[in-house]
Amino acid sequence: MNEKLKEKIKESLSSVLPITIIVLLLSITFVPMEIGTVVLFLTGAVLLIVGMGFFQLGAEMAMTPLGQGVGGRLIKSKRILLIVLVSFFMGAVITIAEPDLQVLANQVASIPNQVLIWTVAVGVGLFLVVAVLRILFHISLSKMLLVFYILLFVLSFFSPDSFTAVAFDSGGVTTGPMTVPFIMAIGVGLSAARSDREGADDSFGLVALCSVGPVMMVLLLGIFYNPSDAAYTAAEIPTIATTTDVARQFVSALPQYGKEVLISILPVAGVFVLFQLFTRSYHKRQVLRMVVGFVYTILGLILFLTGVNVGFSPIGSLLGSGLADGMLKWLLIPIGIIIGYYIVKAEPAVQVLNKQVEDLTGGTISRKMMNSALSAGVACAVALAMVRVLTGINIYWIIIPGYAIALVLSRFVPSVFVGIAFDSGGVASGPMASTFLLPLAMGACAAVGGNVVTDAFGVVALVAMAPLIAIQVMGLIYKHKSKSVAQTPQALPEETVVDIEEDFE
Repeated sequence: MNEKLKEKIKESLSSVLPITIIVLLLSITFVPMEIGTVVLFLTGAVLLIVGMGFFQLGAEMAMTPLGQGVGGRLIKSKRILLIVLVSFFMGAVITIAEPDLQVLANQVASIPNQVLIWTVAVGVGLFLVVAVLRILFHISLSKMLLVFYILLFVLSFFSPDSFTAVAFDSGGVTTGPMTVPFIMAIGVGLSAARSDREGADDSFGLVALCSVGPVMMVLLLGIFYNPSDAAYTAAEIPTIATTTDVARQFVSALPQYGKEVLISILPVAGVFVLFQLFTRSYHKRQVLRMVVGFVYTILGLILFLTGVNVGFSPIGSLLGSGLADGMLKWLLIPIGIIIGYYIVKAEPAVQVLNKQVEDLTGGTISRKMMNSALSAGVACAVALAMVRVLTGINIYWIIIPGYAIALVLSRFVPSVFVGIAFDSGGVASGPMASTFLLPLAMGACAAVGGNVVTDAFGVVALVAMAPLIAIQVMGLIYKHKSKSVAQTPQALPEETVVDIEEDFE
């Protein structure tokens, strides 16, 4: 087997394994499950692991070089209209193929899948344009985020309550394993073409702004669109008597998800073909490598979506309803903390971001520091999400103070930390959040008799919000330490870096 593929599958295994172990332990103790159901879950987990491995490798081989190529060509063209059109088109096309968004769309019963997907895609396209123009015109990221988030909260008061949590969730799931490598690669391509000192800092922030677009568009959809009411129906676990029944469930679902994936990937492949025909940016060997990358991406997405929808998400919902139905419902909070802590540690997109941060800062901000900050933040966020499920607290009581703190902090930390923090928020809410945490919250909410649309949705939004505060607090620690050293972050002596890590931990 390809060594790189082995590495990616191991990364996926480390992402899914903690959740799998937690589910198995709970099935033995608090929520007994039939053997057939457990086998269905484990099979879904295996497909999820293998699918994410193929998908990540494919995205690295195809999406990243395509993003860097497009970004580099755009800034060299110096034609604003062309930059705007291409950025919008690329942002929308990549989003349509995002697996996390497809998972979310399947769970929002009141809005047709394609309506939600295209609404979010337009939002990402528009805000990728905004993000690219920000780099070109050297506009402050913190000021833009302040303006846009104030606008978001104003819009949210005019949108129905049933859209608010879904809107903020859509901002979190949009920046997943498909879009993050591509969008960050565009940022790297754009900033690399700039010779000024702030170019590297400006490579961060694209994911942050692209997370705003979907929220805004879904809120606007809520104002102008009147969907038919659709009640949440709990996921049904099929009767499994033999291993043949398990295989039949997955095999029967493969054609449906295969068709969905091919339709979503086709526009991206078309962009690659047109870009190569017009620019000749890649030599023959690179083209072959990127074609193989697209094949891996397609295969990985099919396995991922099949594993998630047939075997993984339904068990999350069953587990949530089992825990919430009885005297042990408050166990959801500590269980949520444990899941939150481990879920973000190995999110594929988080590791991509952490490596880029470490490289950019010359090791001053290490991957270990990033992981510690993100894990602590997301653990708190999931605990708050479970409190919401059990009590019905309006999401505004958490999300408005949370974003207010994040935006205030953005005025006091170094600009590079603002971009890193808001990018981290987008990438922390990856596949595990949408495929397991959201179904868990939905199942628990239905069991306690809550409103699934207003109380369960929002868990992804809270996961996306937590790193904004955690990473910027780390930025304040860094700023405090660096005041006594008249050097750039990249040139800090090794002992200062160690001190920062020790203080943070």
